[in-house]
Amino acid sequence: MHTLTHRTTALLAVFVVAAGLTFFGISNAVAAHPAAGQKPTIVLVHGAFADGASWNPVIERLQRRGFTAVAVANPLRGVGSDAEALDARLAAIDGPVVLVGHSYGGAVITNVKARSPKVKALVYVAAFAPAQGEAAAQLAAKYPGSTLGETLAPVPLSDGSKDLYIKPSLFRQQFAADVPARQAALMASTQRPIRDAALNEASGAPAWASTPSWFLLAGADKNIPLRAQEFMADRAGSRATVTVEGASHAVAVSRPKAVAELILRAAG
Repeated sequence: MHTLTHRTTALLAVFVVAAGLTFFGISNAVAAHPAAGQKPTIVLVHGAFADGASWNPVIERLQRRGFTAVAVANPLRGVGSDAEALDARLAAIDGPVVLVGHSYGGAVITNVKARSPKVKALVYVAAFAPAQGEAAAQLAAKYPGSTLGETLAPVPLSDGSKDLYIKPSLFRQQFAADVPARQAALMASTQRPIRDAALNEASGAPAWASTPSWFLLAGADKNIPLRAQEFMADRAGSRATVTVEGASHAVAVSRPKAVAELILRAAG
């Protein structure tokens, strides 16, 4: 009787240990691949003369498809420091990420340091995609067609640099020609300025050289000429390039369906 009891106890102990190893093996496998089958978080970075709310029509469409979307606050102070702020935000997000940049926001996502498997795709929406050493202002002037400089109202800062705004009376025609007038007037009133030094700061090593990219081009953009957008998309080896004919620089506001559809393609 005692012999049977000891044997039964021993067998139970072996079973418990084996089960425990199996359990922990499964747990470790899951921990090692937390993003398997997980939808990426869509992180959207606005550019100059805009704010996070400019992504609202796109976010609504992404949410309806079951995606988590985060519109970050871009400081618009300098490419390097703005990319550091974005890196800090990405560090707080679990799982894979699709980064989306509009306008100057494209320069920021190009300089992000989170080159881990977390960032699975880059989406450029009427955006700058600089190579190392290039600045946004340099790319905007690479081909004729930008009229932004004629519309700017600079505000001097204490460090000798300037904050740049678009004159409210010229905002719609320059930035949002295909947005309803009342909505464009609100956008002009809530625009966030960019520091002039940010537009002239040289980019670092580009994320698009090692991370797949998708490009949406605004066909009637007066900030970044279409030819410049095409040049950057080609150079980056864009997986898919969509041109929205007649779209202004504010294409995420005026044509959110097209923007959301391209993001969804990049998200897989």
